Amino acid sequence: MDTTDAPALPDTRAYAGFRVEYAPARATVVLDRPDRLNCQSPAMWDDLVRARRELPGDVRVVVLRAEGRAFSAGLDRAVFTSTGADNIAALGTLPADEATARIAGWQRAFDWSSSADLVTIAAVQGHAIGGGFQLALGCDIRIVADDVLFCMAEPTLGIVPDLGGTKRLVDLVGVSRATEICLTGRRVDAAEALRIGLASHVVPAGELDAAVERTAAAVLGIDRNAAAETKALLQRAPGRSQDEQQAAEREAQYRRLRTIAGLDAEA
Repeated sequence: MDTTDAPALPDTRAYAGFRVEYAPARATVVLDRPDRLNCQSPAMWDDLVRARRELPGDVRVVVLRAEGRAFSAGLDRAVFTSTGADNIAALGTLPADEATARIAGWQRAFDWSSSADLVTIAAVQGHAIGGGFQLALGCDIRIVADDVLFCMAEPTLGIVPDLGGTKRLVDLVGVSRATEICLTGRRVDAAEALRIGLASHVVPAGELDAAVERTAAAVLGIDRNAAAETKALLQRAPGRSQDEQQAAEREAQYRRLRTIAGLDAEA
């Protein structure tokens, strides 16, 4: 068979508990422990930080998705009893500065939305529990299947959500609702997730990949610098007054118009 004109397969790199598939201007992070419902470990978190650091400079969109019937069932319970560096409980025996420094490193694995020039989309199906919930919360856009169930389970295990999820959840749904979700450990289904702002879109499970692809393609159709300026405006809006936000809009627009006029070069 002549394969001269066959498209090249995406470059793929394997990490602990996931892989990253690269294509022009985009990367897809695929959680690939479906037999364990994509449960997470500190080794995986360290590798998520590394994978983020290794993204090619042309990547504009990152999709986070998972193999199997669950997005992620959260923390692998084995890390509470392991004898290696992954033992979460052992952090309590360390000096405070050492323990909190380790947690700070893990928190970086869940921050996929802070870069203005990168748009991240979580494609979430089935269970997204604890760390799975927080990983989805760390993305800019959450497109979810109609079988999704979000749950912040950490307090039910005697620990706290410490991977950036408390602030992100409060920003999305408010203090009262976030408190109820976290302190009851209940599961939030797709209809409620859409209603309260946890989900951008809900689609039938069989249509999740297609919906994510449409969104990624739409984002890539926007000028990169216009997208980055707009995302920065949106991210900083909650901390600004209306007058401050309008001033920021004026400044951003002026930068864009100078570029369009050929007076300023963009990187």
